[in-house]
Amino acid sequence: MSETNFDVILIGGGPGGYVTAIRAAQLGFKTCVIEKQHLGGICLNWGCIPTKALLRSAEIYNYMKHAGDYGLSADNISFDIEKVIARSRGVSKQLNGGVGHLLKKNKVTVVDGEARLNGPGKVDVMKDGKVLPSLTAKHIIIATGARPRALPGLEPDGKLVWTYFEALKPDIMPKSMLVVGSGAIGIEFASFYQTLGADVTVVEVMDQIMPVEDAEISAIARKQMEKHGLKIMTSAKVTKLDKAANSVTCTVEDAKGKTRQITVDRVISAVGVVGNIENVGLESTKVKTDRGCIVIDGYGRTAEPGIYAIGDVAGPPMLAHKAEHEGVICIEKIAGLDSHPMDKNQIPGCTYCHPQVASVGLSEAKAKEQGYEVHVGRFPFMGNGKAIALGEPDGLIKTVFDKKTGQLLGAHMVGTEVTELIQGYVVAMGLETTEEELMHTVFPHPTLSEMMHESVLDAYGRVIHM
Repeated sequence: MSETNFDVILIGGGPGGYVTAIRAAQLGFKTCVIEKQHLGGICLNWGCIPTKALLRSAEIYNYMKHAGDYGLSADNISFDIEKVIARSRGVSKQLNGGVGHLLKKNKVTVVDGEARLNGPGKVDVMKDGKVLPSLTAKHIIIATGARPRALPGLEPDGKLVWTYFEALKPDIMPKSMLVVGSGAIGIEFASFYQTLGADVTVVEVMDQIMPVEDAEISAIARKQMEKHGLKIMTSAKVTKLDKAANSVTCTVEDAKGKTRQITVDRVISAVGVVGNIENVGLESTKVKTDRGCIVIDGYGRTAEPGIYAIGDVAGPPMLAHKAEHEGVICIEKIAGLDSHPMDKNQIPGCTYCHPQVASVGLSEAKAKEQGYEVHVGRFPFMGNGKAIALGEPDGLIKTVFDKKTGQLLGAHMVGTEVTELIQGYVVAMGLETTEEELMHTVFPHPTLSEMMHESVLDAYGRVIHM
């Protein structure tokens, strides 16, 4: 490699890394990305994108099984798990190539290798056991992402106990499964395998599934999932795994200390992720860490001048769109632009299970905990013509407003396509829109988005279709 000195070096080519690199190049910085495995990172190759491809196959399969509900007929419905997986991997491969094209188009240098800081301003690179020429830059941004968290005694082995890596490319189609953890990763895989016919049990240590979501929304989602056949155990934990040749017997303990055993073909460990802070050379700098993540300010700056961190390695929420936005804020601050610090309250979260769940801002309980007097609006999918026409009448849109100012504090949804609807409230929050402005907004008919309007109206006693 002829060039070794850059303005900006990105360690990691995931969503945060490659997006930041492109923005850096747009701002005139001589930019380099060092990636040891896949451009696009976990999200594109082993997370967000391939799981959505799998879930799309499951969704269509589910519609085919219920063709009669739509006046249609479909006989001998089946699926080929190998082809389902092949489609998912093909989608990731296509997008991986697209990231490479974008970086090349923006004249970003891509280095294939493993990076390690050697003090401020210097990065050593290894490739296949060989030491490449060291790289230097005034600004180094760490975007090394995260990996699955392993609990003692429940460590994944890649055969009987899976992480999302194995769950994306299963060696068999399990007839039974136990999922440990009901966050986005756990509940999405539970939804996928249950839809394809597996007998799935989800075990969650907290008292509700998807613990970060509004309690009311979580309860509705749970009811629908159990109606579809998913088994859910909350306030429970897996204390032991006994492995046989091709099955696992799981000991599950409830809140009262009572235990039961469940034998399944496979276990998925989905108990969160932990930042990749090891072997990055942080010890050669003043960078500080806390609970497995790099400590930063609202602009991605660490305790070491010239070294920054973004994305999963910099702490929750561990979401691709957070990493991307965090990276843009960071590089624009470096460039001297009028950049605003990250407001994590305005980062939406989406879970692509069946039914879908999406949210932004404060839940009703969190708003009250923070001392707000609130107006809460609700509107059910059953009151929406488009939802009924789609054959998807189950769900709820919920909005939370500050009673004194009319500020939208949070929005929470469960139901079909809510992951595509939530951005409307995200924009509203970003523009500091009040309830009056939302009530005066014209929503098109017939659309699911009309429920967003009705939920706002309901918060102020003006709901029409309920």
